[in-house]
Amino acid sequence: MNFIFDYYNYWVVVFLMMAGFYIVISANNLVKKIVGLNIFQTSVFILYISMGKVSGGTAPILVEGVTQYSNPLPHVLILTAIVVGVATTAVGLSLIVRIKRAYGTVEENEFENTDDAI
Repeated sequence: MNFIFDYYNYWVVVFLMMAGFYIVISANNLVKKIVGLNIFQTSVFILYISMGKVSGGTAPILVEGVTQYSNPLPHVLILTAIVVGVATTAVGLSLIVRIKRAYGTVEENEFENTDDAI
């Protein structure tokens, strides 16, 4: 039982990853697919942040008597990834708006077999 509680954050990562992946695969609505990708992306963020924290570690500031530090690099990389994720979500949603104007729907199975060009 300690295994579950000790690695709680990794269980959350696995759950979010599988939920996001399932949404991407099963949904026909393009907006739902974007939401699924964002859930999957959030699980990756949590994974990297979890790996960057060291139990008993402090901020990497040189102080006498402290020998164990947490690595700040994963946290900095995740800040950059969040910005990139917001930008790609905005581009994806703008493409969905364009698809809605051209085909009149955002359901993937309704417009994928049409021969209409944008």
